[in-house]
Amino acid sequence: MEELNEFSEKKESNFDLKAEIYKYLAHWKWLVLGCLLGLAIAYLYNRYTIPEFATESSMMVLSNEKNNVVGALPSGGASVLAFSENTLDNQIETLKSKRLVEKVVDELDLNVSYFEEGNVIAVEVYKNSPLIIEFLSPEKVVHESYLNINVTPETADTFTLVEEDLEYSKVHNYGEPIELNGLKFVIKPRKEEVRTKNTLNIQVKPLRYVANELVYKMTIYPKGKANDILTLFIHGAVPAKSQDFLNSLMFHFNADGVADKRQVAENTAAFIQERLEIISQELDSVEGGIADFKRENRIMDVSSSAGEYMSKSYQAEGEIFKLETERMILDALKDALNSAEPYRLLPSNMGTSEGGISSLISEYNTLVLERNAYLKTSTPKNPVIIGITEELDALKENLLENIESTKRSIQIQLRELNQLERSADGQFSTFPGLEKGIRSIERQQQIKEQLYLFLLQRREESAISFAATSPVAKVIDPAFTYNQPVDPKPWVILTGGAVIGFLIPLLVVFVINFLDTKVHHKGDLQPLTDQIPFLGEIPRVASDQNEVIQVNDRSPLAESFRILRTNLAYFVQSRNREKAEVIFVTSTIKGEGKTFVSFNLARTLASTGKKILLIGGDIRNPKLHKYSEETLETKGLSDFLYDFDTQPGDIILSTRQDDIPVDVVFSGAIPPNPAELFMNDRMTKFLDQVKESYDYVIVDTAPTMIVTDTLLISPQADTTIYVTRAGYTEKKLLEFPIELKKQGKLKGLAVVLNDVDYKKFSYGAKYGYAYGYGYGYGVDEEKGLKKFFKRKKQA
Repeated sequence: MEELNEFSEKKESNFDLKAEIYKYLAHWKWLVLGCLLGLAIAYLYNRYTIPEFATESSMMVLSNEKNNVVGALPSGGASVLAFSENTLDNQIETLKSKRLVEKVVDELDLNVSYFEEGNVIAVEVYKNSPLIIEFLSPEKVVHESYLNINVTPETADTFTLVEEDLEYSKVHNYGEPIELNGLKFVIKPRKEEVRTKNTLNIQVKPLRYVANELVYKMTIYPKGKANDILTLFIHGAVPAKSQDFLNSLMFHFNADGVADKRQVAENTAAFIQERLEIISQELDSVEGGIADFKRENRIMDVSSSAGEYMSKSYQAEGEIFKLETERMILDALKDALNSAEPYRLLPSNMGTSEGGISSLISEYNTLVLERNAYLKTSTPKNPVIIGITEELDALKENLLENIESTKRSIQIQLRELNQLERSADGQFSTFPGLEKGIRSIERQQQIKEQLYLFLLQRREESAISFAATSPVAKVIDPAFTYNQPVDPKPWVILTGGAVIGFLIPLLVVFVINFLDTKVHHKGDLQPLTDQIPFLGEIPRVASDQNEVIQVNDRSPLAESFRILRTNLAYFVQSRNREKAEVIFVTSTIKGEGKTFVSFNLARTLASTGKKILLIGGDIRNPKLHKYSEETLETKGLSDFLYDFDTQPGDIILSTRQDDIPVDVVFSGAIPPNPAELFMNDRMTKFLDQVKESYDYVIVDTAPTMIVTDTLLISPQADTTIYVTRAGYTEKKLLEFPIELKKQGKLKGLAVVLNDVDYKKFSYGAKYGYAYGYGYGYGVDEEKGLKKFFKRKKQA
């Protein structure tokens, strides 16, 4: 468990936040450029985007108690014309219905838009366009057509009309009939004279398409504690257009509500008138029967003398009258339900309180109105209409059943009352049959008169309701537009543009770093340096700089090799110094700079007065000769390995390039069998002989991963400098030297990182100090050196 904790802490410590931040800060110019570019694009977007403004209005939906004048009448039956109250959700759906919105679009001609072309963008000119289009085609065709034309005034009488999709371009006169894309129309100036030369774009869209677009943009929500206030909200580029739309929508919503109310009143009045005509005929017939009966029997007046016995008969007659009246109303309702005209509105509250008939009639009328509203914009086969029709049929059956049930109940009561009446009449057995006959006829007359008066009263109430129908909603605030645009929001767009502009290059850098598998700094060598000592870093040599260190060199390159020399001295100080320290310089693959490191390390050590021998040990791909004037044919190590007559002195060349003495053994001619040459003991003998004469023997060997040459002679090394190169060595290759160390194939292994770009990675001691600072420390170089050599000369 302790080992696991140590491992976790070790893994966590490998992450350096500062190093990660500097990876991105190295590309600060791109980040700033991206941010500025994002700001510029956001500014152009704000500059050339047409702003949209929010328009709002509000209205109060009035309940029946507030808008029904008939409810104030003293008669309890005044609710005959009461309109069933809809929920607020239904009102919202009605306001957003395509039928209502299309009516508003058609009234305001919102399906025709005019845009005046500017230098960059086109701006809609609502009710202020210099030209207008008038259609000669039928209205139905216009409402279903699409047209997009450009009109450019040429002279006072002519203009050029262009339709790009049809590749149509022609000069026309104002008022000249034009037929295009199935539409016939004329273009006219709004005023007598056209005072603009700007191109006018005229767009005609189908009515349903514009209505759908407005419904999508519009938001309606309840407001207020009582939830009886609706707020209508819409946004658009032209405030006047949005205001006209909302105001017209509220007006038509009110008009539709009033029309629905009046439709109920009209149907009730028609029903009452029809019944009045029938009752009038029946009343005339009864009254004629009374006159005929009296004439035939020569009776002018019949008075009652029974007093007490007659009271019971009168009471029974009154109840019979009431029940007979109710039964006749039920018969009339039944006739209306079974009439040839299906799904007609029924009169409500006709005095039939039995069996819940009034509530069923109210529900039936509500469904009829809803069905009629849907039929205005759809067909009877619409699934919604079919559903409503099925509900109406079920309600109709329910009503008929209730009517029949109520009639049966009335019939039972009539039988009981008739029995009571007969019992009372039995007391008048002494009365002549003539008296009974006249009473029967008079009773029928009274029933007809009462029903006639009742219907007259209801007809008057219906007329009053029709004349006094109030609106279903009250406009609280007409449409008004806010001054600040809702889109675009300049500061939000600018901030978003800056953030996006900053994030895009940041993301690109992240992807590049994420996909980058190369070693760039000492931090990337962490898996390797955890197990192998790290000697130092060597900075990148610019194209205009010398890659060979000079005498008294103060360049970053020279200073890095001095640090490497110092670290190497600490690394080897505990060993036997009676003989030369044999240092192998190798790498994983070619191109990592082992020859460059070998040559400059040799010169750095030689500048301290040490005697140095530099050997070109890579006989397959010699590179050491490029730092001298010698050629590949110069006799060298390969000649010694295969020619037993060759002696060390024959191949060692003394050089003094730039006053730095270094003895060099070049690689020699490239042999056909390098591995076999290293397998003999000639290399061991050579090193044993030269170690007596030198302080350091530096061998530039072949890459260890590509060929086996270095591994064959590695036991002869005291120290092995393993060169890695920033921006070149793959991170996955770092496991290879670790395996070599574990297997004991390389002795005294130490790591050097070559070609480090300190302009890109200069962020702290952990990954090496920036040589621009560390190696430029002190007084002015040139002046300091001049003073130093002047004092030496004087001495």
